[in-house]
Amino acid sequence: MTTTYAALLRGINVGGSKKVPMADLRTLLAGLGYEDVTTYLQSGQAVFASGHGDEESLAVEIRHAIEKHFGFGVDVIVRDHAYLKAIADACPFPAADLEPKQLHVTYFSAPVTPERFAEIDGSAYLPEEFRLGDRALYLYAPNGLGRSKLAEHLSKPRINKGIIATTRNWNTVVKLVELTEALSHPAG
Repeated sequence: MTTTYAALLRGINVGGSKKVPMADLRTLLAGLGYEDVTTYLQSGQAVFASGHGDEESLAVEIRHAIEKHFGFGVDVIVRDHAYLKAIADACPFPAADLEPKQLHVTYFSAPVTPERFAEIDGSAYLPEEFRLGDRALYLYAPNGLGRSKLAEHLSKPRINKGIIATTRNWNTVVKLVELTEALSHPAG
């Protein structure tokens, strides 16, 4: 049985470093035996089907293949369609009423607890807010991520110590659900 996944690559094709052309990434993933590989944008999302492995083993396999092929390491998080859909469905903010640039999801490689974020005084950043989900953090940043003081604080290494964290805007969150859904149920 095959499962559809999205691979989220952290920190590629930003500022001229860690260049991973999407055509090369598709070829690399197909070479690992993944089926129906497609990519979304240049910022590191790939959707594929696989009949072997689980999220963690696939992330390790992709990370090693990228390092071997491109010569540098890239953090990778792999999540299946059911997870991606559940994260979108569980959004604690009114996504339909917000501009996509105002809402973001940070995906984590492992579960996180509120204690990890205890140092953050949420009231100091209002109207910006964040909420925790299943291996994810939802961020409402009304002026966008680039101007968000809360996002800056949330991305500090001491807060993300020991885990991989990679953030996507709401458009990308929704698109990954759509792409993995289409792969799960191809049109006949």
